[in-house]
Amino acid sequence: MGYKIMIVEDDKNIAKLLGEYIERYGYSSIVLEDFDKVIEIFTQEKPDLVLMDVNLPKFDGYFWCTKIRQKSLCPIIFISARDNEMNQVMAIESGGDDYITKPFHYQVVLAKIKGQLRRVYGEYASKGAEDVIEIEGLLLYPERLEINFKDKKISLSKNECKLLKILMKKYPKVVSRDNLLESLWDDQNFVDDNTLSVNITRVRKRLSDIGIKNAVETVRGSGYRLNATWRNM
Repeated sequence: MGYKIMIVEDDKNIAKLLGEYIERYGYSSIVLEDFDKVIEIFTQEKPDLVLMDVNLPKFDGYFWCTKIRQKSLCPIIFISARDNEMNQVMAIESGGDDYITKPFHYQVVLAKIKGQLRRVYGEYASKGAEDVIEIEGLLLYPERLEINFKDKKISLSKNECKLLKILMKKYPKVVSRDNLLESLWDDQNFVDDNTLSVNITRVRKRLSDIGIKNAVETVRGSGYRLNATWRNM
């Protein structure tokens, strides 16, 4: 999976247990401790989803949800002891995507997280949502020129992104050198076999930088294919 979940909850015990529970299922958790720096930490960490309490020090969860919405469309799930309808309405109007009342079952929270991630990043994502390609927890964001694996993110060049995108879309099939050359071709830059080899080497280096080794396999006489060597990491 590899998605990053930010937990904004001032009950330290609940926050800790939530973090531990979702990490059992392959997610990364960021448990916020400084409630004066919600936006700073959100901007720095770029989580894929936020679990947001309503009752927080100084400013409530509705306030922070509104601030996050000025920067991002990532899913926000409210978790609160306030169980009346007006609070749920306020959560939605401030930009929240779902609302869970305390006390809650951790399985319900996990199911809600999975549902929101599928809606935004997975098979239910609308065509207007950000393009995300995912294989075995490796996430490629072509519009950002960025890859994400577990808790690591790294930027790509335009050519590196083009190559990795076609390899991931064709996975686990072999992609011919001609197809890869076509993906790099534009009217301004001449592309040859050497250019392709150099860029494949760079893609391998970028994957290695986030802990994935030997993932781009050379198939002699055919081209290259992606091998999910990181599947069991």
